[in-house]
Amino acid sequence: MMKKKSISASKASLVLFLCQMISALDVPLDSKLLEELSQPPTITQQSPKDYIVDPRENIVIQCEAKGKPPPSFSWTRNGTHFDIDKDAQVTMKPNSGTLVINIMNGGKAEAYEGVYQCTARNERGAAISNNIVIRPSRSPLWTKEKLEPNHVREGDSLVLHCRPPVGLPPPIIFWMDNAFQRLPQSERVSQGLNGDLYFSNVQPEDTREDYICYARFNHTQTIQQKQPISVKVFSMDSLNDTIAANLSDTDIYGAKPVTERQPILLTPTGSTSTKVELRGNVLLLECIAAGLPTPVIRWIKEGGELPVNRTFFENFKKTLKIIDVSEADSGNYKCIARNMLGSVHHVISVTVKAAPYWITAPRNLVLSPGEDGTLICRANGNPKPNISWFANGVPIAIAPEDPSRKVDGDTIIFSHVQERSSAVYQCNASNEYGYLLSNAFVNVLAEPPRVLTPANKLYQVIADSPALLDCAYFGSPKPEIEWFKGVKGSILRGNEYVFHDNGTLEIPVAQKDSTGTYTCVARNELGKVQNEVRLEVKDPTMIIKQPEYKVIQRYGQVSFECIIRHDSTLLPTVIWLKDNDELPDDERFLVGKDNLTIMNVTDKDDGTYTCIVNTTLDSVSASAVLTVVAAPPTPAIIYARPNPPFDLELTGQLERSVELSWIPGDENNSPIRHFVIEYEDGLHEPGVWHYQTEVPGTQTTVQLKLSPYVNYSFRVIAVNEIGRSQPSEPSEQYLTKSANPDENPSNVQGIGSEPDNLVITWESLKGFQSNGPGLQYKVSWRQKDVDDEWTSVIVANVSKYIVSGTPTFVPYEIKVQALNDLGYAPEPSEVIGHSGEDLPMVAPGNVQVHVINSTLAKVHWDPVPLKTVRGHLQGYKVYYWKVQSLSRRSRRHIEKKILTFRGNKTFGMLPGLEPYSSYKLNVRVVNGKGEGPASPDKVFKTPEGVPSSPSFLKITNPTLDSLTLEWGSPTHPNGVLTSYILKFQPINNTHELGPLVEIRIPANESSLILKNLNYSTRYKFYFNAQTSVGSGSQITEEAVTIMDEAGILRPAVGAGKGYSEILFATSPVMHTVRPTFYKVQPLYPRIRNVTTAAAETYANISWEYEGPDHANFYVEYGVAGSKEDWKKEIVNGSRSFFVLKGLTPGTAYKVRVGAEGLSGFRSSEDVFETGPAMASRQIDIATQGWFIGLMCAVALLILILLIVCFIRRNKGGKYPVKEKEDAHADPEIQPMKEDDGTFGEYRLFSFVSSAPF
Repeated sequence: MMKKKSISASKASLVLFLCQMISALDVPLDSKLLEELSQPPTITQQSPKDYIVDPRENIVIQCEAKGKPPPSFSWTRNGTHFDIDKDAQVTMKPNSGTLVINIMNGGKAEAYEGVYQCTARNERGAAISNNIVIRPSRSPLWTKEKLEPNHVREGDSLVLHCRPPVGLPPPIIFWMDNAFQRLPQSERVSQGLNGDLYFSNVQPEDTREDYICYARFNHTQTIQQKQPISVKVFSMDSLNDTIAANLSDTDIYGAKPVTERQPILLTPTGSTSTKVELRGNVLLLECIAAGLPTPVIRWIKEGGELPVNRTFFENFKKTLKIIDVSEADSGNYKCIARNMLGSVHHVISVTVKAAPYWITAPRNLVLSPGEDGTLICRANGNPKPNISWFANGVPIAIAPEDPSRKVDGDTIIFSHVQERSSAVYQCNASNEYGYLLSNAFVNVLAEPPRVLTPANKLYQVIADSPALLDCAYFGSPKPEIEWFKGVKGSILRGNEYVFHDNGTLEIPVAQKDSTGTYTCVARNELGKVQNEVRLEVKDPTMIIKQPEYKVIQRYGQVSFECIIRHDSTLLPTVIWLKDNDELPDDERFLVGKDNLTIMNVTDKDDGTYTCIVNTTLDSVSASAVLTVVAAPPTPAIIYARPNPPFDLELTGQLERSVELSWIPGDENNSPIRHFVIEYEDGLHEPGVWHYQTEVPGTQTTVQLKLSPYVNYSFRVIAVNEIGRSQPSEPSEQYLTKSANPDENPSNVQGIGSEPDNLVITWESLKGFQSNGPGLQYKVSWRQKDVDDEWTSVIVANVSKYIVSGTPTFVPYEIKVQALNDLGYAPEPSEVIGHSGEDLPMVAPGNVQVHVINSTLAKVHWDPVPLKTVRGHLQGYKVYYWKVQSLSRRSRRHIEKKILTFRGNKTFGMLPGLEPYSSYKLNVRVVNGKGEGPASPDKVFKTPEGVPSSPSFLKITNPTLDSLTLEWGSPTHPNGVLTSYILKFQPINNTHELGPLVEIRIPANESSLILKNLNYSTRYKFYFNAQTSVGSGSQITEEAVTIMDEAGILRPAVGAGKGYSEILFATSPVMHTVRPTFYKVQPLYPRIRNVTTAAAETYANISWEYEGPDHANFYVEYGVAGSKEDWKKEIVNGSRSFFVLKGLTPGTAYKVRVGAEGLSGFRSSEDVFETGPAMASRQIDIATQGWFIGLMCAVALLILILLIVCFIRRNKGGKYPVKEKEDAHADPEIQPMKEDDGTFGEYRLFSFVSSAPF
């Protein structure tokens, strides 16, 4: 049985391509084969369904199709046959179905309105186009009407109606004045979607007689103009003057002043309305309100949120625009118009319907006689579309019957097809909002086998490597493939061969005896065909003598061998490399047939040398290292720098070149390697020498290239292995003639400093680069991707020009060209710059927080649309702060933190959170101008963690058999405390530990009396708190019961350590048996208060130690939550701090401190995080203890100085110095002004909340 293997994409055969036609309309067939196979027609190009044409131009209705044989074309118009031969104005393009209707030679476009459909037909079937509706565009004139002037009182609302003529397609409306200038619009005055001009309230400046509505018809490129509309606004002052002039003094007159009014809606009217929009279209909703002051419009969606990244506000927020709408956007949208006097709202009920859209469109099907297949046509829409089938353009119900075909709703099932079953099927999915039409053919082919691989193709491989012999084939039904070795050999079988589905024969390990002729046979029921290919297996290339490691003295000679053996029919090429790069271009390196020789070896020849042998079929290599060592010292030779060259001479002076010659100085026992030539420009930079070129040490003349308008002087410096000589004396001066600039300024940039400007900068040319006097620059710019002309200015020899009045953050093409009194430099290259940035407009949406653990959270957000960034996107900032601790409520200082995430990142980690706390955060986008608006605050909570150690443990009131323990609750409970754990054990005189006793104490208690203890005994206590998560760090103390009742009580252990005393009696603990003791250290060592200060890649660790001197500490650390072993760092000396380096940013670490030689003696674990970005901690300096202490010390020092001065003044009476001081008071000795309490940026984000936590 032949072994099958999946077909690789690179070697798929044509039969696979044909079988895949079920899912591919255009099959990449062999060109020769394509000419022989029959194929039903396929429509490749057609005009749009709704085709609006220009009535002044010829009408071209496209219909292109392919097939074999080439299809013929016919048309229907309005459902009946369209005989183009009977209409002299209509022609069909040759070898095409495209119609051309001649309008420009007397035809009328209106006469050809209608619904057209194209049919492409050959002997295998017929494909049809969409129904193409032809309509000529229309741009009718405005109806003449007499427009009365509008007389309006100041503050009233006004609507100027446009009512444009009905055109096809509808015109674009805009308002202008007689000078063809667009009328300014604002929140108060704006154009509605229907083209009318709305005034929320009129002002005296609205008075004018040239409000003109224009309608632009794009298809005909015409603009129609309405008669000008006149508006007269009467102000209250002028109206009162008019009334006063017509009334007597006794009359009561006076118009009411302009009164403010609450909003009313001008459009839409009423409180509700409806709107139907189609899926995928743009939804436009409009609300325009009247009122004084001008109302502000706000939009909301009832019961939901406006879609992020698809919602835009236009026309001063009067228009809500949602792009690419879907059924999910259906619902009630409320617009709210509000001013200081009130508000009004309108609810628009939006329903999103859908024209049909494809779920699965039918695809072409290629079958062999007797095979089965299906055509599937599935579409969706709102309402649900109806599916109908056609065969060769005829409804399938009345089409000729085919026994192999069965229609089942949206599926046609074919069973045991024959060649006569070939046809083109059409699926039509339609509802009231449109239709979809798709053609898919069924092509039944009966073809004898063909082998497409060229005959006698030669394959060459290296022995012991795989060989792939191709047999690309085609046939219908699919042929079976067999392979034979030789013309009359037996069929190949067995595990030593792999037979691929595409016909390829694979020999996994080809040997020399695999060489020969192989025959591929393809057969099906219609015939068979065979093809021969040849395989040659070559001997592998080998390096039989490889280069060897060499050590050579400096200035010696070394040779590497590389002797190869290869197949006699292959031509090898040998390449030598040094350190995986090409050999230096140096005549000291000699490459022979079998070796590489290096003459006069130097230190820079040290390295790895590789010999690579390539043939057309394989490649081998071998390497060896060369080490260069110093030669034995030779006495009595003194090496020194060379003496400077002399006798410099200039000859052959030309405009752009000159020849310089010199005589070398003494080389001082070290050969001169090269000469360095420098020049001075006496015209532009006198006294400054510049590098010109360098030449080998054997050369004493050089041809130098010169620049125009430079006064040259030259000097030469000799260089040997020891160093550089002193410069030679300068040559004579040579002044070159002026010329046009050869080059333009470099580093041209365009970066806006304000939202409405573009700052163009460049690096000015140096003096000698000007090539002549009068250096200036021509600065040119134009907006990119806009068909604008270049704008240019000529500026003096500066390096900056500012373009004002630009749009915000748009790209510009910029170029800067140098010129002088003789002319311009070559045309400069263009660079792209941007006008100034403005603050981003939109806040990030869909902010989500995932709490990872009690101290770490991950925040996600959706990126804002790039066009709303209005600048270079620099990243996102996350502001987060602790709102309150969930375990206690108290007033606290709120400290906001900021994390910055560079680039278009949409997530980030928040480290260093406090357990069991409530946090808020928001996200803002950042560009080069600053930050955009903040997203709505997101609230999240951290879970409980283990508590810190109790704040203190104090042991008092020792008696013969009892001790009183007092403690303080943990400074950071990190959750709800469930209990305290007390462990204690006795210590005898030889410092041995007794058995350990454990007591669990309720969390609400703060003291305990231990009774029934042994008298005159020292006890060691271990104390820690617990939450539901686990136990926190423990605190330890020791205490001693007194010797007898009459004895003197010892001072309380822990006294003097700042602990407060709280007494609380608890149940006694009994000890009746004297315990067994174990040996311990005389002093009770411990390490506590481990603290960390972390940065991005390092952390400072510090701790407190109590115990014997000369302890050797170590620090252990690892990734928090990881099961990896702890990493250990030894602390030098007895220091109580250490710096951990090489940490990974954005990672949580665990750390603990221990002492060498004390088993199990180490601190509790501490956890810290390194951040991915620097958290900006804004701290109010005025609240810091060190600052308050410093201020108090300064105040105290000033007070002491004042007291001393006062005492000396009263005791000393008058003295000359005092009189001088009285006469010349120092103006700087003035009372200090009271601090206003502001401290720059430290004051930002720091405040004290008025609400308890």
